[in-house]
Amino acid sequence: MPDESSKQEVTADEQRLAATLDRLRPELEETLAALIRIPSENLPPDGHEQACQRYIAGQLRQLGLEPDIYDISTVAGLTEHPEYWPGRNYAGRPNVNAVLAGAGGGRSLVLSGHVDTVPIDTPVPWTTGPTGAEVQNGRMYGRGSWDMKAGVAMNLTVVRVLRELRAKLSGSLIFETVVDEEFGGVNGTLAGRLRGYNGDAAIIGEPTSLNVCPAGRGGRVLHIVFQGKGGIIDAGQRTGRAADQLSYVLARLPEFVRLRESRAEIHPYYRDFPEPCAVWVTNVSTGRWGWSQPITIPELCKLELYWQSMPAETGEEVMGEFYQWWNAITSARPDLFGVPPQVILPMRWLPGCATPADSALVTGFSAVAASFHLPAKVQGLDAPSDMYMFQKCFHTPAIMWGPHGANAHQPDEYVELDSLFQATQVLLRFVSRWCGVELSGG
Repeated sequence: MPDESSKQEVTADEQRLAATLDRLRPELEETLAALIRIPSENLPPDGHEQACQRYIAGQLRQLGLEPDIYDISTVAGLTEHPEYWPGRNYAGRPNVNAVLAGAGGGRSLVLSGHVDTVPIDTPVPWTTGPTGAEVQNGRMYGRGSWDMKAGVAMNLTVVRVLRELRAKLSGSLIFETVVDEEFGGVNGTLAGRLRGYNGDAAIIGEPTSLNVCPAGRGGRVLHIVFQGKGGIIDAGQRTGRAADQLSYVLARLPEFVRLRESRAEIHPYYRDFPEPCAVWVTNVSTGRWGWSQPITIPELCKLELYWQSMPAETGEEVMGEFYQWWNAITSARPDLFGVPPQVILPMRWLPGCATPADSALVTGFSAVAASFHLPAKVQGLDAPSDMYMFQKCFHTPAIMWGPHGANAHQPDEYVELDSLFQATQVLLRFVSRWCGVELSGG
């Protein structure tokens, strides 16, 4: 049930906050456009978030705040932490934090967002400019527009409204933009916690389509490298080719899906999902395409698998299931696998997580969304994220909240601007109730 504070009528101060946000809607959209126009691709082990972070720091300074811009590799205890993932280069990739300090007596809140995006280049061409921030039919297009520069613009606009009205907070509001969330980085989010930017709860501006998402799936990426004899002159080889190994494994993959479905306990937040135990092929490679590649039977074939897990599952359980299936299918065909395929883990295991549905954060936020007559469902996000760092590693209740859009990690990514404004309205009112906001003057 919603707590009492979330049931209260809309106050005069909340009406002033809403009116100011109405007036600042153009700034919300302009902020998002500016963020999209500054590429911030994550290209492991490197990344290019610095220019975007400088822009955000400049916006915070204009609001009278002094941002903390810090190299995450200098944060005490980062590399020693069990959740640190090695092998990334953080030169020129700072985190940014700023605090609206509370006077005391209220609850603190972290508004978190990652500023890095997946690469702009995609196998299918864009029909819009990936950094153009073009607006068509109420949609703003561009890489990161939905995932998740919209969420960053939303968080920054909430801060802007509060600063413009010289709001006094009882509990502190902590703004942050982190680097290296994509490709299982998460070290930026870990660094923010170790730096001391923690609160009684956290809201992460991921693209949730106006659903309240207290849970995220776990995720595992795995690479398999098949090896066999190649060439174009027949050497009498009739089995064991790399492409034949690939074909065999793809044909047996549904068995792994059924194994997952028979064992994984479906969390209530995911009961209505069509693929609660999704296993997907995300990349297949046998070499270059075109006439620069000889016409030949390939010596190597590579397969990338990506599958998701329920919040309670551990990495050990998930990998144990994989190897049970993998060892069974490969041992059944010794003629095919003369050279054992390599199984490579290219990035960290991303655990799932879930904040209980009866927590004050979930019930309070849901009540605020309902006050705007939004049919916001309380459900899990259909993807992994860095939220587990808050929930599992620092025992901070957290949810994800963001607007409608489409094509995350694909060409023609976009966010719906009306939805972004609605998401910001809800977040602003929730912040005022959670942290305790008082406005002075008329």
